Amino acid sequence: MSEHVYKQIELTGSSTQSSDDAVRVALAKASKTLRNMHWFEVTETRGHIENGQILHWQVTIKVGLRIED
Repeated sequence: MSEHVYKQIELTGSSTQSSDDAVRVALAKASKTLRNMHWFEVTETRGHIENGQILHWQVTIKVGLRIED
């Protein structure tokens, strides 16, 4: 079994659809320039409310990037 080392970064994604979609938005955007993303952890969830309705979700995640050998 090989040993792995990870670097953690923090991303915040937003979506008008859902908190899950906000995570997907952040990961999809990051995957265009980052390699070896292996896991994520949701650390914060926020939303913008107007007239009693949720306008958009904002989710902050930590992402683990595996350091290449």
